[in-house]
Parts: sequence; C-alpha cells; structure tokens
Amino acid sequence: MDEISTGLDSSTTYQIVNSLRQTVHILNGTALISLLQPAPETYDLFDDIILLSDSRIIYQGPREDVLNFFESMGFRCPERKGVADFLQEVTSRKDQEQYWAHKDEPYSFVTAKEFAEAFQSFHFGRKLGDELATPFDKTKSHPAALKTEKYGVGKKELLDACISREYLLMKRNSFVYIFKLTQLTIVAMIAMTIFLRTEMPKNTTEDGIIYTGALFFTVMKVMFNGMSELAMTILKLPVFYKQRGLLFYPAWAYALPSWFLKIPITFVEVGLWVFITYYVIGFDPNVGRLFRQYLLLLLLNQTASSLFRFIAAACRSMIVANTFGSFALVLPFALGGFVLSRESVKKWWIWGYWSSPMMYAQNAIVVNEFLGKSWSKNASTNSTESLGVAVLKARGFFTEAHWYWIGAGALLGFIFVFNFCYTVALTYLNPFEKPRAVITVESDNAKTEGKIELSSHRKGSIDQTASTESGEEIGRSISSVSSSVRAEAIAEARRNNKKGMVLPFQPLSITFDDIRYSVDMPEEMKSQGVPEDRLELLKGVSGAFRPGVLTALMGVSGAGKSTLMDVLAGRKTGGYIEGSISISGYPKKQETFARISGYCEQNDIHSPHVTVHESLLYSAWLRLPPNVDAETRKVRVFCVVSTFFLLNLVL
Repeated sequence: MDEISTGLDSSTTYQIVNSLRQTVHILNGTALISLLQPAPETYDLFDDIILLSDSRIIYQGPREDVLNFFESMGFRCPERKGVADFLQEVTSRKDQEQYWAHKDEPYSFVTAKEFAEAFQSFHFGRKLGDELATPFDKTKSHPAALKTEKYGVGKKELLDACISREYLLMKRNSFVYIFKLTQLTIVAMIAMTIFLRTEMPKNTTEDGIIYTGALFFTVMKVMFNGMSELAMTILKLPVFYKQRGLLFYPAWAYALPSWFLKIPITFVEVGLWVFITYYVIGFDPNVGRLFRQYLLLLLLNQTASSLFRFIAAACRSMIVANTFGSFALVLPFALGGFVLSRESVKKWWIWGYWSSPMMYAQNAIVVNEFLGKSWSKNASTNSTESLGVAVLKARGFFTEAHWYWIGAGALLGFIFVFNFCYTVALTYLNPFEKPRAVITVESDNAKTEGKIELSSHRKGSIDQTASTESGEEIGRSISSVSSSVRAEAIAEARRNNKKGMVLPFQPLSITFDDIRYSVDMPEEMKSQGVPEDRLELLKGVSGAFRPGVLTALMGVSGAGKSTLMDVLAGRKTGGYIEGSISISGYPKKQETFARISGYCEQNDIHSPHVTVHESLLYSAWLRLPPNVDAETRKVRVFCVVSTFFLLNLVL
C-alpha cells in the first residue's frame, strides 16, 4: 500500500493501520505499507521497518532494533523525538549532524552507502544475509506459484485479448474511418465529373490514354487512402513497446488483429469507390470485369495498408516516417508503369519497376479494362489489332490477359510480405527514446559544499597572487583566504543573488484576540438535558498572521480550523462572535477587508464550463465597484487573481 495516509488526519491513519495490523496478525498475512511521516503511535504498530535512502536499503528488520543499529553507528534519537522523523533525517546531509552522539569525537557525514555496508555487518543484517544465501527448496513450492511459460495465458487467449483491444480502439477512432469514407465519396464524385463517359469516346488511341489516366487515378486514390495507417500505428507504438517489454503478449498477437479487423473496412471503402465511379466514368460494362476490378482494388488497398503499417513499425516516429516513408512511396509511384513506361525506365532502375506494387496493380487493371468488348474494335482500317491492345502497347503495358491474375497474385503476395515484415519490425526493433534513470548528485554537492564563488576582482587578485604556484597550491591559497574576505564575499553574493519581485500591494498583518464563537444550542442536545442556551465552538482563540510568514493551521477533524478561518474571513452569517480582529493595528471592517482578501473554501463550487483562470477573473471582478476606471480595474483584478493563485498553491 503506497501513501495511504494522504489526505487523512493522524487519528484516521492510526485506526486504518491498526485494523490492518490486526488483520495481518489474525490471518497470518503480509502487508508492505509506505507512509509519509507517520505519527509515533502509528509507527509503533509496525513489526518490521525497511528504511531506504538513495536507492539503498539502510535497514531492514524488527522495529525494536532500528535505534540500536544507528546507535552502533554513533547516532542517537533524542528522547522527545519521533522515531519516524529521526529515521528520515539521520540520512540527510543537512540534518544528520544534530544526532551525532559522540560529542568528544569529530563528526563526518555518513553516506547511505556506508550505512548500507554497516547494516550487512549488523547482527540482524548477517542473519538476513544467511537466510537469503540459503537456496529455497523449489520442490516445496506450489505448482501454480510461478508460471513456467513466457506469457501468462495461452496463444488463443492472447489473440482474443488483442482482438478485443484493437476492436475497441477502432470504435474509439470511428471518426477517422467515417471521415475517410466521406472523403472517398467526395473524391469519387469529383472523379465522375472529370472523367464523365459522355465526354469520353472510345475511338482512338488518344481516347484510350484518357481512360488509362482514369484507371491510374483510381489506383493512386485507393492505394493512398490507407495512408492514415501510418500515423495511427505510430501513435500506438509507445504503449505496444511498454506492454511488449512486460511480456503482455508477443508481437504477432498484436500484429494480426490490426490486419484482420481492417479487412471489412477495405470492402466498404473499395466498394464505395468502384460502384460509384465504374459505370459513370464509362469503363467496360461487363459485370464480370466490374467485380474483377473490385477484387483487384481490394488487394491493392490491403497491400497499401500493410505497407504503411510496416513503414510505421520500421521508422517508429513521425519525423523518420515522413522522411523515409515519402522516399519509399515515391519509387513505387514513379516506377508504377504510368508516370514512366516500361521502355522508359533505365536498366539500373528496372529492379524498382518489378518490385513496385503499383506496377502490378496498374498492369492488371488496364488489362482488365482494355481487353474488354468495348475496346475490341480495330485500331485502324489497316490493322487487325484491337484498339485496346494498341492502347496497352502505346503505354508499354503487357497485353496478355493472364497479367490480371499475375497482378492479383503479386498483390496478395505483397500483403503477406509486408505484414510479415511488420511483425518482424514489432518483434525486434526498439523505440528510439531510451529510459534514463535519475543519478543522485550527492557526491558533487559534497565536493562543492562550503565553497564560495568570489567576485571577479577578489578572484582575480587571488589568481594573480597564486599564478606561479601549482594547481594544488592554488587550492590551498583559496581555502586560506581570511575570514574578512569570506564574509565580504558572502555578503556580496547575497546582494547579487537577491531575487524576487516587488509586490503590487501593501502587505498587512492580521491579529485576533480572545475570539469566541457560539451558536444556539440544538434542540436535540437540549432534549438530552443540556442546560446551556448556546454551544461554544471557539473558546478564546488568540493569534497573529504576519506578512511574509507561511502559517499552517493544524488540528484533528472537528478541532475548529474551518470555523476559525470562517470567522476571521467574515464568512459566518449566523451565530455569535466575540473578541477583536485587527488589520495592521486597525479594527477590521468587513466591507474593506472583503476587497483586499481572497478566501478559498474547502467545499468551493466552480462551474465546469469555465476555466480556473476565468473563475478567478470573474470572482475578482465581482469585488470591484462599478465606478472604478478600466486601468485601475485591471490592476485590481491582477492583484486579486494573483492572491487566489497563491492561496490555491498553498492549500
């Protein structure tokens, strides 16, 4: 249990820990609890103590022996000092010296490392070391005590959990998919108007080139519609790396759902594009070729999504993905067979042509279209070659019908290759950011503690005097500066290091004397025989709050802290108040005091529709009379808002 006393008073903390103690003792359980400065009575409830300092175990053992250990090190806890406070301060460089017990011997700071080494030679430390050095007989452990597999559950359970998580993320990101469908619909309508069939005849090779452009635009749009996978995959990688490192699941269990669950979305996206644009643009009206184009674009969309996921997993950040990913996409785009025909590609770049997914998609989709019936007429009167074949040859495309199935098969292969590479990247690549542990600078502070940064002219005079000495002698000369020089250096350093700002208001003090507050006796108490007519809640409280002093008003629940603050702030609207309250020596006037003070109640109510700054600004404006001019109003508002912020920080 970590810091269970936060927000609780000492009495409630004691009751909770006492209940836990009884539960542990009766049920023979185990409890490890960290508390923030526990009260002495709460500290005495524990059986064992583990004291940590600078990531080292200083002591681990019975509570009764902890003081004996530190006394063996030369440190004694004062009689009226809480043991918990002593344990927290005895390892501190600033507070350790006051507990040094051997006044006749010189004191030197004992580090956490030295304490830890001394505990190993302490009698309980040796006993603990002997227990840990004895190997545990694993035959006595329960079979279900430790898991022998790498992951906690079976492969099916891991896959089911990742599928459920991916499906939940898809529902949360439903706006992205709806936006993509909307965008795809709008672009499809624009493409319909650009490549409208009434304006696109099928009589010459030039007419076929226009249809080739429409098909290229279709391929390009369907492929790059999956580019959102790049950003969405990168955003999820930090969580994946953390859970992979904790052995929540293997990489394949994470990769497969992100592939399979996107297939239904692909059917909808591609179907929306094909069934809107196919007949309006004027492609071959054969329904078989319609569905073949639909199948081809399905494979292309899945190829594109797999490619973008692989780029995201390999690049691992948006900056690298946008840099390298753009280059990786330019090659398939330029070598896809439309921007540059096959004959125009240089020999040393022909490998890029054959490895481009867009090349296979472009060849397959143009073969499916131009070998159709609507393009079967002769290209010219002197040629027996069909118009569709002539268009394919004009742009360097293949003319055989089986190239449709070659392209579809290649795209299917690319889907498996890219998803395999995606899984491999998730398995073996690590994030660019490396976790960095915090290294204590105690040793550095110890070296520089006590040294004074002299002013330039003092430092120069020392350097000039010691210019002919060695580095060791220079150090001795600096440390042997007279006390007057040190005192002057300290004073000058304090003057130079003076920081802060001039307060935009006059600090005031609050004094109160013999404050008494009472209310009418409740009828329930009178019915029980209480003779008094009033119930006194504050009984002669006196005190003062000075400027520049942070005062803590402490007490158990029901002690009267809120009542006293309400009385001093003038927030009590009922009851009977006696005593005097003065502001810098003058009797307090509530009308004036309310304009110069701020009060944060423990049960304050703020509107959820405005920010904290707007709430403070609104509250400050309500304090100002309507006859205050704009310039003064801004200054007053700034002062009141600053006061509210300071009070909130203090509380």
